Amino acid sequence: MSIHGYAQVGLWLVCTVVLVGWYLDEFGRSLTAASPATVEAYRRDLRAFTEWAERLGLQDPAAVERQTLRRYLAFMATQGNARRTIARRASALRRYFRWLVRAGHIGRDPSAGLTAPKGEARLPRVLRPDELREMLDPGADAELGDGPVALRDTALLELLYGSGLRVAEAAALDVDEVDLGRGRVVVWGKGGKQRTVPLSDPAVAALGRWLRDGRAAMATGETPAAAVFLNARGRRMTPRDARRIVDRRSAAPTHPHALRHSFATHLLDGGADLRIVQELLGHADVATTQRYTHVSKERLRSVFDATHPRA
Repeated sequence: MSIHGYAQVGLWLVCTVVLVGWYLDEFGRSLTAASPATVEAYRRDLRAFTEWAERLGLQDPAAVERQTLRRYLAFMATQGNARRTIARRASALRRYFRWLVRAGHIGRDPSAGLTAPKGEARLPRVLRPDELREMLDPGADAELGDGPVALRDTALLELLYGSGLRVAEAAALDVDEVDLGRGRVVVWGKGGKQRTVPLSDPAVAALGRWLRDGRAAMATGETPAAAVFLNARGRRMTPRDARRIVDRRSAAPTHPHALRHSFATHLLDGGADLRIVQELLGHADVATTQRYTHVSKERLRSVFDATHPRA
């Protein structure tokens, strides 16, 4: 074996020891109620910590002290990480070490009482009516004409805004979960929770055109029969594919979640009950939905300031 080959084997062994010694794979498998994206985020955050700890000579979680964790958070701050990022990493460490204690891998929890700076309170961005028109207007894909790609993109965007779906939920949709006749869609949300969400009239029309006139043109021999949305290779669309569509159709840089934020805020602006919006969004806790009431209040204030003569 060449020196390069031995180096690769050595690197693989080191990485394997890190994973086994820190139980990251086992911890990931314990997160049964979390979405794959959430599990991956935990693994990414914890891997960053274990790599940092190993540079200090720590080989397993039993060697970690509370002071170690405080030093790590301080190190992150010196590297210019945002407070939200540091707070998220601290939360991941607390959950990880609590699990290690429950699993019997360590005898005490060094993260008990660990605090981190609170993340900045950011209100979700709500798209303006002109931004929505530009994004949802089929003419936004003028270079694609009225072909299957344009039909797919419009159907996806109408669904994200008209029903408030998460990108991952839309990408995972199966054909038998879409009921155009009754104007509703069955969605599998976080933690495997199912909910039924109504479809807007424009979404029904756009999905009908895509499924009738566009999907077959993009299908290949590898196309899953059940998948609603397909990518350029004829396979099931991924959340990353969906984000690219939002980027292409938006006049300004826009996160796909902005469509979901706009859906919720516009419902509340129109007088919808908070509990109904919670159900439509699939939030387990109404407190998560309440942040949209803050957005609505901000919008009301801005309208008041701009239009009232005594403001």
